[in-house]
Amino acid sequence: MTAVAKLKIRRGSHGEPARWQTFEVPFEPGQSVLDGLRWLRINKDPTLAMRFSCINANACKECMIQLDGETVYACTARLEPREMTLTPLPNKALIRDLVTEIAPPSERFK
Repeated sequence: MTAVAKLKIRRGSHGEPARWQTFEVPFEPGQSVLDGLRWLRINKDPTLAMRFSCINANACKECMIQLDGETVYACTARLEPREMTLTPLPNKALIRDLVTEIAPPSERFK
């Protein structure tokens, strides 16, 4: 039997009620949470919104999310064979799913 990680993800857009969706992704030791999210988008749900642009782990800082209530970089947090709860950053404006506004107000398009 192949090990799986269960990703319980808070879904929704700014101004609409949040909903929870749980997905199973294949687990292999050494994978990051970002690896699991990327697998999920490619294989199960291409509508999942998340942000990342790293080539080297922890270089871009765009993949910050909350994992089980703790702020982490999805690219360095390790995927585990259990249920993991993923939510957007609570102190940033929600755009959609795990994507929050990260640009300073002075740099945002109007």
